[in-house]
Amino acid sequence: MANERLGTDVIVQIGIIVKDIEKTAKDFAEFFGVDMPQIIVTEEYDKSHTQYKGKPTNARAKLAFFRNFKNVEIELIEPDENPSTWREFLETHGEGIHHIGVFVKNMDEKIENLKKEGIEVVQKGDYTGGRYAYMDSTDKLKFILELLENF
Repeated sequence: MANERLGTDVIVQIGIIVKDIEKTAKDFAEFFGVDMPQIIVTEEYDKSHTQYKGKPTNARAKLAFFRNFKNVEIELIEPDENPSTWREFLETHGEGIHHIGVFVKNMDEKIENLKKEGIEVVQKGDYTGGRYAYMDSTDKLKFILELLENF
């Protein structure tokens, strides 16, 4: 049964902040006996339109997506030095689980409903084929909730 608040009951992603994505991806692949994925770099601002705490940012990150598991995708994230939720997390908490992601429809509506509960957007942006919003649900849920909407 889908959660009425989000329109889904499926967690699709766990995002982990790392300092060295090449080393961590290699270690992760070896440990789980899976292929090492391609490491990609997020788009520049003119394509990503990334906003952090309501302001444009040139933040970029290296990403590696492990899609070898039946029920969830693991995303490794190595942030650059620009202001972002990724950089803030690394500086504040060190490496570790940053977010849990879910696919949603009507993202703007979901964001407005979460804002009514005191859960604000901390970072949002676009990617090829969709967009994301990190919701600061840390006080209530003890993690950042990522909304993903593909077009």
